[in-house]
Amino acid sequence: MTAISLGMPTVPTRLAERRKSRQIQVGSVAVGGDAPVSVQSMTTTRTSDIGATLQQIAELTASGCQIVRVACPTQDDADALATIARKSQIPVIADIHFQPKYVFAAIDAGCAAVRVNPGNIKQFDDKVKEIAKAAGDARVPIRIGVNAGSLDARLLKKYGKATPEALVESALWEASLFEEHGFRDIKISVKHNDPVVMVEAYRQLAAQCDYPLHLGVTEAGPAFQGTIKSAVAFGALLSQGIGDTIRVSLSAPPAEEIKVGIQILESLNLRQRRLEIVSCPSCGRAQVDVYKLAEEVTAGLDGMTVPLRVAVMGCVVNGPGEAREADLGVASGNGKGQIFVKGEVIKTVPESKIVETLIEEALKIAEQMEKDGIASGEPTVAVAG
Repeated sequence: MTAISLGMPTVPTRLAERRKSRQIQVGSVAVGGDAPVSVQSMTTTRTSDIGATLQQIAELTASGCQIVRVACPTQDDADALATIARKSQIPVIADIHFQPKYVFAAIDAGCAAVRVNPGNIKQFDDKVKEIAKAAGDARVPIRIGVNAGSLDARLLKKYGKATPEALVESALWEASLFEEHGFRDIKISVKHNDPVVMVEAYRQLAAQCDYPLHLGVTEAGPAFQGTIKSAVAFGALLSQGIGDTIRVSLSAPPAEEIKVGIQILESLNLRQRRLEIVSCPSCGRAQVDVYKLAEEVTAGLDGMTVPLRVAVMGCVVNGPGEAREADLGVASGNGKGQIFVKGEVIKTVPESKIVETLIEEALKIAEQMEKDGIASGEPTVAVAG
């Protein structure tokens, strides 16, 4: 009788191939082409307060931010750009609205890129030739950032509101003006606060140009709402290979934006995973406090960077299977927990010892991974019930 393999089926590591886009260089970070999707945020300080702005950039850098944007609404802000760009550990993009003179100031200050919003810069089209020359000479990319809330009045009149078609037409029109002067170091965003409109706009834009695209749901809202809207919209686009940089816009501290952005990329296997905790939502079958277990294990392993998957399971239905699939796991029940390492039960401990045992075993595995030179990969921690 022929044996039938009951092993896990193979699954794709990516949902789609990345869209082929032109590559630009934003300071030390390559954007587009075959470069990894990068995570951005924006400072909330007054840019003219150099110390506070650099402090926040340092915090963002420590959180994993790769590119940072700073607002430049005043001359004092423009005057601060040179120091900030020089001292920042990551590339700085100057965010320009209303005043085209600050575009030139940002280029002269050594910013890694400049974001312009054609919809609210008066007579912007008349300045494109000068901007293209200055940016080209300095090798500074331009991000054309179209927002639903500040769409060009001509397009609002034509379409009636900020439709996907209006956003795309605005972006491609402005890009064409730069192209007329031989400038193509361009990145484009077409943001909207409605994920459905935003996704459709980026799909249309991706089909009509080869520029790298910066994804964002503008004014996404407070942390919970903004996280959901961004995850849905980014997931829809990134799963189709669309998107080269992302910014999760939250009414929350900027470091929270980075945390969410990194998690979105890791969930889609667009970034090597680090510590991952898999846990169940709990139910009437659970014989332990799964919430408490998951929180305590997460807190105990905070800061771990090796690709470790830990499964914390609360019952015997899914517990053993999930625990076996993880690098480390526990299947709990009847006042005790079975500890799994690489799919094998290594010991059974009382419920009171589950957390400390998991942390102890996780540290052992992490130490061995580091000795073996495994610094990144696809980890998972599972907590289920």
